[in-house]
Amino acid sequence: MLTIDNLTNAIDGKAILKGLSLTINAGEIHAIMGPNGAGKSTLAYTLGGRPGYDVTGGTATFDDADLFELEPHERAAAGLFLGFQYPVEIPGVSNLQFLRESLNAQKRARGENELNGGEFIRLAKEKAALLGLDMEMLKRPVNVGFSGGEKKRAEMVQMGILDPKLAILDETDSGLDIDALKIVGAGINAIMRKSDKAVLLITHYQRLLDYVKPDYVHVLAGGRIVKSGGPNLALELEREGYAEVVAA
Repeated sequence: MLTIDNLTNAIDGKAILKGLSLTINAGEIHAIMGPNGAGKSTLAYTLGGRPGYDVTGGTATFDDADLFELEPHERAAAGLFLGFQYPVEIPGVSNLQFLRESLNAQKRARGENELNGGEFIRLAKEKAALLGLDMEMLKRPVNVGFSGGEKKRAEMVQMGILDPKLAILDETDSGLDIDALKIVGAGINAIMRKSDKAVLLITHYQRLLDYVKPDYVHVLAGGRIVKSGGPNLALELEREGYAEVVAA
């Protein structure tokens, strides 16, 4: 589904990713862990197409298309979803309005039929129920006045409605208490743990991986993946830290 080969990039002329390679197949969940400043969020933003994250070398192929030849909205329409560590607030725009416009814009780009109001409300209720989010919350402006956990749950509702092929989730566990973590983890599993979908989880800690069990864990340090393994690697990192792995 996604193949990254020797990716390098720069922000304001400073090299961040320095030859990163990774392959994610359909049906797989990959977790990326690493120390602060390793390039984890930079990887997510580069794949999502955030301005200022300049690709200086290497390739990324998403479903046989050159990902870096696509604009951010084209990547989204192709099935890529980027979840942010700090979801933004959009005053004056309700969640329902934002989600319906987002979904139908992607459907138009793919040549699919748009959802009418009734169809969309039924879909929104179904996905909100997965994340334990009251529909009244979706009538409010996007993330305005939401707690950290509510913002993350609302973002997972967005993911459920958009139904991407690949979800890149940048520290989704940030700011979540234990109950919210369980709900968000269950939502990710319900929405994305399918044979035709894949997930790239970026996290500092093991705790999210207790609920969303990865097939592969990678350590990112100094702009490269320096070690890969199974779920036990995350437990090892939680227990021993990054210093020994990074130094090896």
